[in-house]
Amino acid sequence: MVNIAGCRLSGMGVLITRAKHQAAGLCDLIEQLDGRPICLPAIEILAPEHSEQLHGVMTQIQSFHIAIFVSANAVHWGLKQIPGGRLPERISIAAVGQATARALNDAGYTVNLMPQKGFDSEALLATSELGTERVTGKRILIFRGEDGRPLLGDTLVQRGAEVVYAAVYRRCCPAPSDDFDLAVRDGNLHLITATSNAILDNLIQLFGEAQRERLLRTPLIVISARMRAHARSLGWNQVFVADRPDDQAIVATICRCCANS
Repeated sequence: MVNIAGCRLSGMGVLITRAKHQAAGLCDLIEQLDGRPICLPAIEILAPEHSEQLHGVMTQIQSFHIAIFVSANAVHWGLKQIPGGRLPERISIAAVGQATARALNDAGYTVNLMPQKGFDSEALLATSELGTERVTGKRILIFRGEDGRPLLGDTLVQRGAEVVYAAVYRRCCPAPSDDFDLAVRDGNLHLITATSNAILDNLIQLFGEAQRERLLRTPLIVISARMRAHARSLGWNQVFVADRPDDQAIVATICRCCANS
């Protein structure tokens, strides 16, 4: 647990861009610290448009040795697709990070593999359980969103595994709204939080050109070095990386920014 005792945000306006169903905890924490959360989802998570291939994959569920879930969304949307509503007991279950593992635990599953440090594909691939000698000849099912990163699957194939993807959700940019421009224009936006590169790309689309320069001048909090690099490529200069992707760590980073401002 990150210690945020003594932190007071004193009316600081913080833009929360997570999908609506994932934003409440962060918004509540910011309010508890006297901040002003501006909850404007910059991403929508929806069911895949074409599910025929997914249904075909699910009919093979008994043939897999390992199931990897890359996000809490992959858990939420993926478990709905499994015939009979439960993964076979023989399958070893892997989670990319703590939030994903919690979602699996909440659904009644024991997580057999999760990286102890880090919360991305690189960290999972660094575990000995996914080394070449452990995965050669194994069938691995990766639950992810459409157009997910290829690194995890490609590397496992190079290590001798047979990899199949289950694209169980898609990410969409919300419809444009004047609320985004107003959030910048009123002068009370002090920080932006974002938890994926897709959100960063959507923010550029959602804010009109008239407000984009002001948007890019606003300090940004992200959850990985990879996101920081992407944010800088889009034009942000002040980018801060939270230690972890959970609400407490993001708020701790907000508090550090507030103390240094």
